[in-house]
Amino acid sequence: MRVLLIEDDTKIASFVVKGLQSAGFAVDHAADGDSGLDLALVEPYDVLIVDLMLPRRDGLSVIRHLRREKIVTPVIILSAKDSVDDRVRGLETGSDDYLPKPFAFTELLARVQALIRRASGTAEATRLTVGDLSLDLVTREVTRSGRRIDLQPLEYSLLAYLMRSAGKVVSKTMIMEHVWHYNFDPQTNVVEARVCRLRDKIDKGFEPKLLHTVRGVGYVLRQDA
Repeated sequence: MRVLLIEDDTKIASFVVKGLQSAGFAVDHAADGDSGLDLALVEPYDVLIVDLMLPRRDGLSVIRHLRREKIVTPVIILSAKDSVDDRVRGLETGSDDYLPKPFAFTELLARVQALIRRASGTAEATRLTVGDLSLDLVTREVTRSGRRIDLQPLEYSLLAYLMRSAGKVVSKTMIMEHVWHYNFDPQTNVVEARVCRLRDKIDKGFEPKLLHTVRGVGYVLRQDA
């Protein structure tokens, strides 16, 4: 899952970015409203987290512009303004949630996950399953046939993305967009190498195999009959 944070406070931004990354999200950060709007207009995000008081363009203006462009990506407003009028004004611009500062990261994470579930229509709130493979979104525990599987953070993010896309072929580019940042050479084999490691952990010693390569297209997680 990919999140855009538009926040000019460097301490808050670092805190949120690190927390979301450790929870398995790919996170882009913009420090002003104009650069945040530019990213949100062209990149595929699952959730936007937007501060209201931003340099160059305020958060409400960013949200209004996105909604005029028919971009319906869920938006959480972060703001030190906590009056009822401020919250109503924020929600009336087209945002989906409003979280006043200071906030607990666990609450922000829960709200991000809730918006993703709502947008995708996911019925299961806390667990993803494909065959006998299970991923708990709360405890981050991964098991197959009841056996615990230990994953590195990027492996966890990759598996979560594949499980959310179960049955659908996802390309290398789609994986890079939703799991990694654009801070490495896309011509490298980093995706292939990470998929290979993940396959060793979730498929080796188990039947049937779940993680399949679709040659020339990408990868798919599915339980073949």
